[in-house]
Amino acid sequence: MIFDDTVCALGEGPLWHPLRESLLWFDINNKRMFERALDDKQTHTWQFDDCVSAAGWVSANELLIASEHALFLFNTEKGKSENIASLESGNPNTRSNDGRADPLGGFWIGTMGKKAEAKAGAIYRYYHGELRKILSGITIPNSICFSPDGGVAYFCDTPMQRIMKQRLDAEGWPAGDAELFANVAPFNPDGSVVDAEGFLWNAQWGGYRVARYNPQGGFVSEVKFEAAQISCPAFGGTDLDRLFATSATENLDEPCADDGKTFLASICGRGQKEHQVKLG
Repeated sequence: MIFDDTVCALGEGPLWHPLRESLLWFDINNKRMFERALDDKQTHTWQFDDCVSAAGWVSANELLIASEHALFLFNTEKGKSENIASLESGNPNTRSNDGRADPLGGFWIGTMGKKAEAKAGAIYRYYHGELRKILSGITIPNSICFSPDGGVAYFCDTPMQRIMKQRLDAEGWPAGDAELFANVAPFNPDGSVVDAEGFLWNAQWGGYRVARYNPQGGFVSEVKFEAAQISCPAFGGTDLDRLFATSATENLDEPCADDGKTFLASICGRGQKEHQVKLG
């Protein structure tokens, strides 16, 4: 079913805020962030000067948001922003993309070329006041999410059609080389989330679906949606038994009626609560 009728050119970064009990999401191309609760008929919109793509919650009224060239703290009540860290600020050809908070309170964020130039992007982690590059040479970084025990991070470079898994040390930094988690060809992996049982749910751009994979990387099931370019899922609702999914109209010659909208489906099982970002 349709959760929100707002048509996004590039819907991304859905985040269920556990304190606000609402969904936040972005339209990257139109530089907007939206918020809506399950029982609310009204959608709140914030307009920014730069592209915004992902966020983590810091408190009831504060978000760490990834913009085109910065991570900034945004107060939703006051509408005020505070710069936290620069993000490739010297490169006008890149922007942020997929991102998520990890179990230790760090925030992972990917960058990419504005025209998806090959290997122009990277993945960074912000932790204890430091923004550190952990992967480079990535074209379209996506699928950033974490196992329930915090020992594994997942990510992908969408054109490679493979989701990777990365072991993490006790401080949440990569330990050793990344390994293949799942080859999803012929589908194009976009955003992902991991549920409470450790199953990974991946939005597949061009595939009209979110696909579920077991902890060993085997395909289990799918949730179909009436939009071609499903971009990112999120678990939400009081019991985390709802699956939200953003979509996009970008590059579609003839968008269908529901392309670009945000969707909602009931699922069997339960998601993980999104982790709090710790700035200090």
